[in-house]
Amino acid sequence: MRIILFNKPYGVLTQFTDRKSRPTLSDYIPLSGVYPAGRLDRDSEGLLLLTSDGKLQQQFSNPRYKLPKTYWVQVEGEPDDTAVERLQCGVILDGKKTQPAEIRRIAEPPLWPRNPPIRFRRSIPTAWLEITLTEGRNRQVRRMTAATGYPTLRLVRRAIGPFTIDGLAPGEWCEAVSQV
Repeated sequence: MRIILFNKPYGVLTQFTDRKSRPTLSDYIPLSGVYPAGRLDRDSEGLLLLTSDGKLQQQFSNPRYKLPKTYWVQVEGEPDDTAVERLQCGVILDGKKTQPAEIRRIAEPPLWPRNPPIRFRRSIPTAWLEITLTEGRNRQVRRMTAATGYPTLRLVRRAIGPFTIDGLAPGEWCEAVSQV
């Protein structure tokens, strides 16, 4: 059984092939027999787990296992206490309330420059949040922050359960020992 930790750069698809010749996992990970455990959107960055074990792949990606996923999120504007509380308690997406989330305001994390850079507007401040979820709806973090009036500008997944991107530059990967 193998577990691969990959720091997915912005613009990379979480699959090994693409008919449109966009960047994929095969451009970074020269291994066979490992498959992504879950997804990370093309315009998101950070930790992606890959594994050779189907049961473990299910554990990592299925929300019923409640494996926490932690994101560093740069939002447009400065969320007030009401917005943070709404995010913590859950917001309505597609007619259903999201599960409670752990939210905290953080200083700008020590991240690499993004290519292309985030748009910058002098008149509109930005803020950083750390958001930890145990469910994984489609584009959930982006949709949650937008629902509270603070659109996501940059989204970096920092951790999945006990695994983190600590020490991995964008495009780097390493093999991990199972900690689940």
